[in-house]
Amino acid sequence: MKELIEYIAKSLVDHPEKVQVSESGGGSRIRIELSVAKDDMGRVIGKGGKVANSIRALLKVAAERAGKQVTLDVMEP
Repeated sequence: MKELIEYIAKSLVDHPEKVQVSESGGGSRIRIELSVAKDDMGRVIGKGGKVANSIRALLKVAAERAGKQVTLDVMEP
């Protein structure tokens, strides 16, 4: 799931080299933190949070298929 978020984020931003994804937790609960360049925050969050919510929806589907619960946090640079 970390790879999925990394792929989506790198596709959206202008500075893909600054995309950092970290995964923590274990068992059936996983927390993923996404960090991007300050200039790219708007692209990842989107107007009214629509892009971030869409990424979370895709992540939820992938997590359910794997039998896990995943949360995504977009971190401030």
